[in-house]
Amino acid sequence: MPIAHYLSHPQVVQDPAIPVPQWGLNAKGQARIAAFAASGAMQGTQVIYSSTETKALETAAPLAQALGCPHHQVADMGENDRSSTGYLPGPAFEAAANAFFANPDESHQGWETARAAQHRIVNAVDAALNAQPNDNILFVGHGAVGTLLYCALMDIPIDRRHDQPHGGGNIYRFDTVTRTPDGPWQPLETLIS
Repeated sequence: MPIAHYLSHPQVVQDPAIPVPQWGLNAKGQARIAAFAASGAMQGTQVIYSSTETKALETAAPLAQALGCPHHQVADMGENDRSSTGYLPGPAFEAAANAFFANPDESHQGWETARAAQHRIVNAVDAALNAQPNDNILFVGHGAVGTLLYCALMDIPIDRRHDQPHGGGNIYRFDTVTRTPDGPWQPLETLIS
């Protein structure tokens, strides 16, 4: 039975002068993905679908190369649109993220709503699963929309308590037929033997 994984990008270079979707991985994030790619943990993956944001591309590309599989870029797999506020420093971002998850049908300071972002990511993932129903698929994206997808797959209300652990570079697995995760987010290192 085919399996899908959803992987969030790891640590990034936070630069307030650059739009958030253009942020790339920092040295720690790059090292984590290089080790993950070299580990063979994702052997059997037949195709990768990723967001078009730089940090997701820098996560997916080394994995696609190591696995020798195709990599499709899908704009609708992008992180929730936060362009109305741009970069927010730590505490301000955490407060905004809390509001985003707590009020899924309301826009926080012009952000895309959690409900709209959930609808978008679910449709993007469904389209990929329907296009390749017999393949093991790795989805590479972002923490917030990955959590929204997880909540949809689990058929539970949107809630930040299901969010990934801090720092990114986390993963969960789900059956492509039942579309049910077999557990919550875990650091990608847990898959490295």
